[in-house]
Amino acid sequence: MRGMDFDWNLVRAFMATVEAGSLSAAARQLGLAQPTLGRQVAALEAALGVTLFERPGRALVLTEAGRLLVEHARSMGEAADGLTLAAAGQSQAMDGVVRVTAIELYAAHVLPPFLALMEERAPKLRVELIAADAVQDLVRREADIAIRHGRPDQDGLVARRCADTRARLYAAPSYFERFGRPRNGAELAHGRLIGFIGDDGEMLAELNRRGAKMGPENCRPFTNSGSVGWEWVRRGMGMALMLEKVAEATPGVELVWPEMEPVPIPVWLVTHREIHTSARIRLVFDLLAEHLGA
Repeated sequence: MRGMDFDWNLVRAFMATVEAGSLSAAARQLGLAQPTLGRQVAALEAALGVTLFERPGRALVLTEAGRLLVEHARSMGEAADGLTLAAAGQSQAMDGVVRVTAIELYAAHVLPPFLALMEERAPKLRVELIAADAVQDLVRREADIAIRHGRPDQDGLVARRCADTRARLYAAPSYFERFGRPRNGAELAHGRLIGFIGDDGEMLAELNRRGAKMGPENCRPFTNSGSVGWEWVRRGMGMALMLEKVAEATPGVELVWPEMEPVPIPVWLVTHREIHTSARIRLVFDLLAEHLGA
């Protein structure tokens, strides 16, 4: 394969297949049809003159030649990511797209005023808000800016600490009609707490450290979605710890136990150091920091 004929898409198809473990999973990851991805992998094998995968049955197994090429291909991918980041960082245009990621509840309840501000300050700039509880990879350009609740530890990122928020215990008036309004931590033992799949008891631990007398038997129903759980709270199905900024923007919820010490939640605004030289991303970053109280 001569340098002038090099097709990065073929290497990308190879690496996606290695990392995903199958053609079908890699095709979903890249947004391609499985036959298209299979043809790209076969084209790379033909161009290099080597067999990259053995295909016993439906499985894919890297050959020795494939294993030797993986690290080289991975280095090429990192170089391509760096090139894209550097090029984006040089852009001084105040139009185009900036992608911001935040947890769903923040996106729905805290960021609408910021989006209105962006329309006023930079009407030609399009902000795409990725509402996702899973962490997006800024180096891989899954997003340009992230709002996170933990300090990032990935190399190459720029982080700014914003004003911390707090989590407190909330419920709806209809919940109090069913279960009564607790006056202290001991009376919380008779209540119901919305459970979150994957929480591993962290919410209970925070509440019990603050004097609540609750156990796993108090948790039901369960969900894996913060937005669903918060809607359940609003409907009176149970209590939940929630960020103050979200609760303040949600009508129809009240503090369950005002005397309980709040749970401090850090807020970090994160971008990539290369991208932070882009005028449009710097504008969005700075206005977000202003909105979040940097």
